[in-house]
Amino acid sequence: MNDDALAESPPRRSRELLRTWVQEFIDQGHLVASDVHVADQEDTEGRDTGLVVVGLKHADGSIHLEPVGYDEPLWQVNLSLYDGDATMPPYVLASLAAELVVAGNLCTFLQWKSLEWDRDSGRHETS
Repeated sequence: MNDDALAESPPRRSRELLRTWVQEFIDQGHLVASDVHVADQEDTEGRDTGLVVVGLKHADGSIHLEPVGYDEPLWQVNLSLYDGDATMPPYVLASLAAELVVAGNLCTFLQWKSLEWDRDSGRHETS
C-alpha cells in the first residue's frame, strides 16, 4: 500500500487501542482466567498492527485474535495447540471450554468495538 493509499485508508487499530479495548472487556466483569495480552507486532513496513493473544491455561497452546485483513472490522481466531493431541480429564476439558468461550466473547467484543470505532471515525467515503 503506497503512502497516498495509506493516508486515505480507514484508521488502524493500534496496540494501544487494542490494550484499551481488552482492559475495557476485563473491566466489564468478564472472568478471564487465561493470560490475555496485546503483543507488540508490526507488519513488514513497520506499521503497528497489534495482535491479541490468549494464552491457554488448560491446554498447551494459545489463541490469536486478529482482524480478517488489513483495516478489516471483522475478526477471526487462530487456535494453536503446540502438542497436537491433548488428553485430559473431563473437568480440565470443561475449564478449557470456558477459556474458549471467553476468547470467543473477547473476539466478538473486539469486532464490535472495531465496527463502532470505524463508524464513529468519520473517515468513510460517502456516495
